[in-house]
Amino acid sequence: MKVGILGSGVVGRVLGAGFLKHGHQAMLGTRDPKKQEVVDWVRDTPGSQAGTFEQTAQFGEILVIAALGRAVDEIIERAGPANFTGKTVIDATNPLADEPPVNGVLQYTTGPNESLGERIQGKLPAARVVKAFNSVGNALMINPHFSQGTPTMFYCGNDEEAKAQVAGIIRQFGWEPYDCGSIVSSRALEPLCMLWCLPGFLRNDWQHAFKMLTT
Repeated sequence: MKVGILGSGVVGRVLGAGFLKHGHQAMLGTRDPKKQEVVDWVRDTPGSQAGTFEQTAQFGEILVIAALGRAVDEIIERAGPANFTGKTVIDATNPLADEPPVNGVLQYTTGPNESLGERIQGKLPAARVVKAFNSVGNALMINPHFSQGTPTMFYCGNDEEAKAQVAGIIRQFGWEPYDCGSIVSSRALEPLCMLWCLPGFLRNDWQHAFKMLTT
């Protein structure tokens, strides 16, 4: 598949390399494709390419939003909302506030009865948004190894076909997918980032993931 990654920070670069590792094509979208960290990534990542947000949105058969939550509106506008039409859009964002954690707990820009995932779907009604890859740090996103077994990646969205497509990617990336229902479930999935980061901020422990256990 052709995958367009909207966001050139470390999460975008890690996911882009992950797609390339598994045989997909990947383009990294950024405000400035000539930015040094982007140029370095393309040079050091065989098969990769970079472009503007608009070029990347046009390129991708699947699009991934991998950026700060507070930058999402601008990125969508720069990418061109029409370029999302009919496409599966993996939303890997969290609504992080521009403020430090409080007692290890991240601060969010959303309340308990709203989510960034829902907002993105509302801005892109013709796209098929699937929330995923928001509940683990970038160092563990691609084929992590845990002695206790395969970790769980929670995901949600309104379109069953798009969710099946994303579940396949989740498995490629070494995770067990767990379907949490409609995009409204982003209200539950986005706070998992708070929980995942808590041991890191309190004890500098960033090497963990969630696991759904059933009987």
